[in-house]
Amino acid sequence: MATYRLAFLGFGNVGQALARLLLAKRAELCARYGINFVVTGIATGRHGSAIAPDGIDLETALALAAQGHSLEGLSTEPPARDGLDFVQRVPADVLFENTPVNYETGEPAVSHIRTALARGMHVATANKGPVVHAYQDLTTLAARQKRRFFFESAVMDGAPIFSLFRETLPAARLQAFSGILNSTTNLILTRMETEGETFEQAVAYAQQIGIAETDPSGDVDGWDAAIKVAALVTVLMGVPYKPQEVARQGIRGITQAQVAEAAAQGKRWKLVCRAERTAEGVVAEVAPQQVGPESPLYGVLGTSSIVTFETDVLGALSVREDNPGPHTTAYGLLADFLNAVRAV
Repeated sequence: MATYRLAFLGFGNVGQALARLLLAKRAELCARYGINFVVTGIATGRHGSAIAPDGIDLETALALAAQGHSLEGLSTEPPARDGLDFVQRVPADVLFENTPVNYETGEPAVSHIRTALARGMHVATANKGPVVHAYQDLTTLAARQKRRFFFESAVMDGAPIFSLFRETLPAARLQAFSGILNSTTNLILTRMETEGETFEQAVAYAQQIGIAETDPSGDVDGWDAAIKVAALVTVLMGVPYKPQEVARQGIRGITQAQVAEAAAQGKRWKLVCRAERTAEGVVAEVAPQQVGPESPLYGVLGTSSIVTFETDVLGALSVREDNPGPHTTAYGLLADFLNAVRAV
């Protein structure tokens, strides 16, 4: 039985969902994979941090976080000054890095991950920033350290996108992809069609249920979709790509009247993400478009998402995820953990 020391950098909705999933799966991990775990560190932006080499009781940590209390009482070491200090000091074999995304530079997550890999940890993250801004650097460092840098949850939550090509499609060359990669805008457009809401009303609803941020610009202006496109191009097409290079148009200009007019014609507005190889290189864009029933995007409603891949060896291959949430993102992190430690 192998026991792995786990550290959580970020303990919001996703981190807490991962903690609950680990607790629920503990017996199965032991029985099926011979894997046990102990959590030796948790660092949060709102509830302080705890480092305890002998282990932290996850159920107690979850209860404290739910009540809005500090985690520092669980620590047997001095509190971390910041995320980087936490990574430099926590005794761990695996780091779950789930800090907020930085579209422009990927920091401080890039530094967190680089430090963890240099210290001999595997890293699993749902953060898109390090994937687009430092993928090759971090992957090379991981290989040199005989560790893994995995990020299944960075695009489409826990759906197997990156591992699909890494594990099950050897020698397949990705030529193009298209799909719906931002669930918030898809929910907004769905509400505008099915509930007759204005753009502002639909955004307010998405904020009310916790899908959209207080400042929804990252979603409605297309930045989240663009960074996901850049991540797919960078990793699956092997072409370094930044979100600033993606031709980007959000959905702010889509009115309820336009949505109703499209519906009357049997069509729907979607924020469509696409990229393809051309003679001049990879061309990528994010833009609102009308799609009809013949499109696989047409029936993807609410917070669901889809991506269709075109390779040189298969026809169109689609992966669809319905109604994702923190629990599906958490599963992607769990899968990364298992795949990392089993691959060594």
